Amino acid sequence: MVNPFSLPGVNYFGRGALENLSSELRNFKAEKVFLISDHGVAKAGLVDQVKAKIKEGGAQAYEYLEVKPEPTVEELNRCLDVYKENNCDLIIGLGGGSPLDVAKGVSVLATCGGSILDYVGLNLVPQKGIPKILIPTTAGTGAEVTKNAIFTDKKEQLKKGVVSIYLLPEVALVDSDLTMSMPPNVTAATGMDALTHAIESYTSPKATVQTDLYALKAIELVGANLRRAVSFGSDEKAREAMALGSVFAGISLANAGVGAVHACAYPLGGQFGTGHGVTNALLLPYIMERNVIGDLQKFANIARALGEVTDKLPLREQARLACESVFALSRDIGIPQKLSEFGVKKEDIPGLAEAAMQVTRLMDNSPKKLNLEEVKSCLFRALE
Repeated sequence: MVNPFSLPGVNYFGRGALENLSSELRNFKAEKVFLISDHGVAKAGLVDQVKAKIKEGGAQAYEYLEVKPEPTVEELNRCLDVYKENNCDLIIGLGGGSPLDVAKGVSVLATCGGSILDYVGLNLVPQKGIPKILIPTTAGTGAEVTKNAIFTDKKEQLKKGVVSIYLLPEVALVDSDLTMSMPPNVTAATGMDALTHAIESYTSPKATVQTDLYALKAIELVGANLRRAVSFGSDEKAREAMALGSVFAGISLANAGVGAVHACAYPLGGQFGTGHGVTNALLLPYIMERNVIGDLQKFANIARALGEVTDKLPLREQARLACESVFALSRDIGIPQKLSEFGVKKEDIPGLAEAAMQVTRLMDNSPKKLNLEEVKSCLFRALE
């Protein structure tokens, strides 16, 4: 079977891309715009920038700034209630992955009704929602170009994903100038999130020639620029490269999917509140070590994309350099290295591994089929 390749309807990538927002709003003939963001983005002055462009576009802005990191089902519903009070005709998501996912969720529920939990899984959203424009202020999640949205189910202590073509925005607007205010720890976590997306989608069984192009270039961009973006955040070239790397990784994951790293991250985030990017970054090299024999050539390509010198090495050693390179990058940019730092204990590992194995959509999308014992081993290695 040939897999489809999907993108948002309109894409703007590059410095100054925000200038296109006003004309896009006029294209939609939008009169009332629901702007979803958070207080951190507002404090950085970015909400005011976007509101100015909304006014230029001839529309009135109604803002919701209460989005929290790793949004829950209940938090999505609160945002939906405010949307219904204002009855807007277009939604803008502004921020990191959380506001963008909430914007997707509100778009769906405002049209389709029910609970977001009704649509967890693949292609269960029955129709297109309220038009949405997604504007990232971080370089990592790629949510602006994906058909995924993730929400925490507090009752089951598990993150759950909705995957539907109807979650793709009508417009993706990626302006690296909006990422300049990210602090080093957020830059590091989101950058490693992008790298995880790129590596998992590149080695996915559903990868195609098209996704490989995007994924491998994303790995190259992140490997060459993340250290600089973390240590010297005012470097405009590094920020632009990271924004582009995030977009390319997002395009690849939207079409080829991600794998065991994300499957393991879901229960960790649900039970211990670990941030998505940090969790992925921490788990990535351990899962890679298990997966590497599933596609030695691709992991060797990853090593070279990350800047490793592989000349004259046997293919197996080239491939394993990819794991070492990811370990080194993670340490260099200050990512926490052990799950124990988040309160995870040895007795938690079996339950976390079993929960990860239940996320079959992702576990089945790895280059090597990992069994329960292998997943436990990865988590124990990451523990302390």
